[in-house]
Amino acid sequence: MTVTVTVNGVPTPLGGGAHTTLLAALRARGLTGCKEGCAEGECGACAVLVARPEGTGTRWESVNACLALLPALDGGEVVTAEGLGTPGALHPTQHELAVRGGSQCGYCTPGFVCSMAAEYYRPGRAPGEHGAPGGFDLHALSGNLCRCTGYRPIADAAHALGTPAPDDPLLARTQAPAPAPRATALQAPDGAFHRPASLPEALALLAAHPGAKVLAGGTDWGVEVNLRHARAPLTVAVDALPELRVFEDTSEHLLLGAGLTLSDLERRMGGRVPLLSAWFPQFASRLIRNSATLGGNLGTASPIGDSPPVLLALEATVVLVGPGGPREVPLADFFTGYRQTVRRPDELIQAVRVPKPLSPLVAFHKIAKRRFDDISSVAVGFALQVEGGVVTRARIGLGGVAATPLRAVAAEALLEGQPWTADTVRRAARALGQSGTPLSDHRASAAYRAAMLEQSLLKFFVEQGGTL
Repeated sequence: MTVTVTVNGVPTPLGGGAHTTLLAALRARGLTGCKEGCAEGECGACAVLVARPEGTGTRWESVNACLALLPALDGGEVVTAEGLGTPGALHPTQHELAVRGGSQCGYCTPGFVCSMAAEYYRPGRAPGEHGAPGGFDLHALSGNLCRCTGYRPIADAAHALGTPAPDDPLLARTQAPAPAPRATALQAPDGAFHRPASLPEALALLAAHPGAKVLAGGTDWGVEVNLRHARAPLTVAVDALPELRVFEDTSEHLLLGAGLTLSDLERRMGGRVPLLSAWFPQFASRLIRNSATLGGNLGTASPIGDSPPVLLALEATVVLVGPGGPREVPLADFFTGYRQTVRRPDELIQAVRVPKPLSPLVAFHKIAKRRFDDISSVAVGFALQVEGGVVTRARIGLGGVAATPLRAVAAEALLEGQPWTADTVRRAARALGQSGTPLSDHRASAAYRAAMLEQSLLKFFVEQGGTL
């Protein structure tokens, strides 16, 4: 079969295999505005717009074309920098970058333009929002890097943007529904790609092919495909399955679908879980969060994944579904070894359940070489309850200090039942610094990781109004 994607308003057959990226397919068609810079979703030179559902209409979101597998876009809709404007009729984002000196070598510019356009068309953007005249959120550009222009003129261009004109064609396009994901079955020399039409079909495929690669956002697998030339005999795309896109908020729990993108989750949460609100901006970049899923981040079982420390602090459970039905596993028991979990080959992560009530004192500390868009050396999630000056509940999740994410049970025990004082916190901080079995690598030494654990609790205490 041939993959068909609506590119810049025109249904376009795109050739390629099961592991061909959207970037490679677009460039093969002569759309060379999107570039390959890093091939791992860190530079944004490959950014394009994709049409995603927004109620009964469409939302334009920017994604890394270098990480998106072409078959996953079958039936979808994409806009590249060439589709935004022409030399004789520049798009507002292109115009502002040009007149404000926002481009020198120009290599990164088409990616910036697409990320800027996604924010330009963001529903509800209002003047004054994010402290900007046009309401432009500069975090929309957090995944786009520029090595020569410098960011001030780029920020100037972003802040100069007004609102789209009423006759803007891409604005008008948002009033119509986004293309619905369609069932896909591609057999190619480099492997097979299936987007099953239903959950039972997906589970049957996994049961029949235990070595199949489960694909949601592809932000991890895409890196393996590009940099390590990994190939899977069968890829099963599950991000569109309704059962994996649930969202519930009840008096007892929050149920977060494993197939929802992190950006979608962030919008649906609306700040109702402060610990997750603190975590979202520090997870990679907006480009990545527009594709990455909670299920994918847990399923890779990386010891430096950013979601496990937060979810461990929230005492989350993982809902798995297989041929025999669903089962629920505490996240603390989910990881069994380095990049290993209790999920069976014929199971999918369906959702994450966060119990209520939520602890009121929370924080997420990510220690990395950059504040945003970086891999953590150490990550710590805190969730505490203090009543009458006494710690009645303490949950601390850790990442980057062992082969798996883990709870800091020794430090928790030293906090619970004790007064919320500097002496108590110092004792617990020393225990926290001895948690796990940190290693020395190119990101940090074992001693540095241990020191950061200890300092993290001290910092948290001060953040909550304490004095050391």
